[in-house]
Parts: sequence; structure tokens; C-alpha cells
Amino acid sequence: MRILIAIVCVCFAASSWAAAKPNVLFIAIDDLNDWVGCLKGHSQVRTPVIDGLAKRGVLFANAHCQAPICNPSRVSLLTGVRPSTSGVYDLDQPHHLSPLLKKAVTLPAQFKANGYHVLGRGKIYHGRYDYPEDWHDFKRTGDARNKQFRVKPVSSVPRIGVRDFGPIDLEEEQFGDLMNARWAAAQLKQDFGKPFFLAVGVRLPHVPLYAPKRFFARHPETKVRLPAVRADDLKDLPPAALAITRYMYDTPLNHKSVIESGNWKNAVAAYLACTEFVDHCVGVMLKALDESAHAKNTIIVLWSDHGWHLGEKEHWAKRSLWEESTRVPLILAGPGIVQGTSPRAVGLIDLYPTLAELCSLPKPPQKLEGHSLMPLLKNPNAKWPHAALTTYHRNDHTLRTERWRYIRYANGDEELYDHAKDSNEWDNLAKDKKFADVLKRFRGQLPKVNAPDSPTR
Repeated sequence: MRILIAIVCVCFAASSWAAAKPNVLFIAIDDLNDWVGCLKGHSQVRTPVIDGLAKRGVLFANAHCQAPICNPSRVSLLTGVRPSTSGVYDLDQPHHLSPLLKKAVTLPAQFKANGYHVLGRGKIYHGRYDYPEDWHDFKRTGDARNKQFRVKPVSSVPRIGVRDFGPIDLEEEQFGDLMNARWAAAQLKQDFGKPFFLAVGVRLPHVPLYAPKRFFARHPETKVRLPAVRADDLKDLPPAALAITRYMYDTPLNHKSVIESGNWKNAVAAYLACTEFVDHCVGVMLKALDESAHAKNTIIVLWSDHGWHLGEKEHWAKRSLWEESTRVPLILAGPGIVQGTSPRAVGLIDLYPTLAELCSLPKPPQKLEGHSLMPLLKNPNAKWPHAALTTYHRNDHTLRTERWRYIRYANGDEELYDHAKDSNEWDNLAKDKKFADVLKRFRGQLPKVNAPDSPTR
């Protein structure tokens, strides 16, 4: 009888623990900048699902990636370690080859090690390494849309290749993002007998910028509004600023080619259409969650790995230290999280310590360099003394606060922008002596460690 009572007590304790632990729906979007309705990045975009999610929890309206390129951004988020500490600065540096990260426990692995059922689909890590030991169930799915640019590009930009854009004749069900969203919706109907960490990587609006035709219907070329630009915007940039953005100059997707081929509005329309298709895919998942038994006990995290330029500063894609590359959507909603918008400058690196605190996970072996967002999840306007740091290449950094963006390159070149007056970052104030104290303060906040490049695969 005593043995039976003991077994019942153990089972009851286990089920109570599982019930108390919140689930996590972790939605990772590729290359999505602030062109979502709730961030007001573009006046013509419609993202009702993401906007609705923002109203359910905390929208971080001043959130920034730690690197303006896929791999180092994701490595930083998933390990909680800065690029300048790990040496992971570029695409071909998997985190397991970094001397500092060899013993690091990634965020999914930490959930798995602490009683969660961990599963995912799509792009979470970057590159060919999926780290199956971090998951109970993970699969990187293919995407039929990638066949189009190999057969016949849609746009008329010369030699456009993989960076093509436009509507394509492909059934929506064959788009990998919708396939993964529906897979996630099916998982949300299940009872795993323990809390779950469900990660879904949404590939769009990563190039090629293809979406189903119906999402282009709202954006005819003649009605598309271009992003705000200034003709002389590059005149006050230092040499390092111009050099760091020239990655795209030698690719087909460069400002001159887009303009001369008459495709600027078409490219903007494609980005808007792809973003609205992403919103549709997110809606498939959230609808399933809201109709499930997990609705009241699931934390929703939605984020993008970095932003995207569409002609601002005559730049395209990412790989810069300006607002268009670093600012990203970041929303957390669910149990224990209030509703509101936070203006505080935060980073994706803050997600690891935040989720660890929300889900009562122990500290991993590596030192987490982000800061838990819990104070802001309780009060979006709470005091927050931290600047958001973004790094692109060794010793090239930008710091973002509520008012300022400061950029310092490895050669000492600097930029300074006052977002209280210049949200487009058109006027570089770094050489104005009136701001000497501001520059001095930011210089003191730059990383003291700038690790050499981590090994490549």
C-alpha cells in the first residue's frame, strides 16, 4: 500500500511540474525588418496576425540583432554569447568550431536537458548543421519555390539569380513556410506528457522574394511607395562605412542595377507580399494554438534574425550597421507577461536569459551576455540601462539606445545619429564637437574583447 501511495505521489508531482512549466512556441523569421504594421516601418504593409500578437504581450519596438547576417545572429541568440566574444562573425563559422562555444549548451538543448519535449522545423540554426542531439524531433524542410530562379527569374534585373523577386505560379501548399506552419499546427493539438519547446523557422522574406500571386494583388507597381531616401545621404559617411556596405556592389542586387532596370517598386512590392504571406503562416500556427489545450500555458516568442535594406543609403539586403539591418520585430506573449509596447533598446541575445527565467531553467555552462527581459515583461517602461550592441566583422560595432545610434569601425571611423530628430539616420553627427561627450560615453561601452575569427567549416 505504501509503495502504491509513493508511486501515486511521484506521478502526481511529475504531472503538477509539467502543468506548472509553460510551453514555448518559438517563431524565427528570416530577414524580416520593421516593415510590419505594429512597427510602422512601411505604410502599405498589412500584418494583422503579427499586429494582433503584439497586442497580446510586449512588443519590443526598439529590438536589435547582434549581427546583421544570419549565422552569427542565430549563434548569438541560441548560445547567449556575443559575436565579439565567440569570434563567430560570418556565415561559414558553425558554433561548435568556436573554441569558446565548444562546451556551450544551446537554447533548445537546455530545454531538452530540463524536461521539455523539444521539436522544430525549418531554419533555426544556419547552414548544414542541424545539431540533432539538441532535439527530440527536428527536420529542415525543402522549399519548392527555390526552383523558379534556377529555371527562369521573374524580375528583369540582370543576372539576378537567387536574389530574384516577384509572384510565381506555385501552389501555396508547396511553399515550405506554409508546410512548416501546418506541421506546427498539428503538433499543437498533441499532448506530449510534458511541456514542449516548439521552434518553427519561417524562411521568407529571405531571398528569393517569391510569394503566391494573391499576396501581390494589393501591391500593383504604380501604387507602391518607396522607402524614404535622400539623394546626398552618403556624403557624410566615413570610408569604412562605405566599404562595409560594398558586399552587394559586386552582386546583381545592387542599387544601380535595380534602378536602371526599373525594378525598385517591384522589389518593394515583393518584400511586402512576402511579409504578408509570412503573416498568414504565423496565423496558421496561432489559430491552432488558440484552439488547443495549450492556449493558456504557452509563451509565444516571435523574432527575426536581422533586418533588410531596400535602397536606403543605396544599400540592398543586410550586412550594414544601420537601422535597416539591425532593427527587428521581437514580441513575447503568454502567461506572466503584461500587454504593452516597450521603447527600451534590447537585443536578441536577451532571449536566452529571459526564457530561462520564464521557464525556470538553470544557467548553462557558458556565461550569458544578454540581460533577462523580465522587468520589461512586467512593466514595458521599466528602467533599462543597457544599450543594444550589434557587431559586423571583428571590431566593427554599433550601439543603439532609445535616442542614439553610435557606430565605430575597426579603423576608428565613427557615425552618430540622433533618433529624436533623425529616425532615417541621414545626418552623421560624429564630427560635430557638440557631441563629444556623447561619443566619449559610447566609446566606453564598446566590447573589451574582440575575438579572432572562429574556424570555418
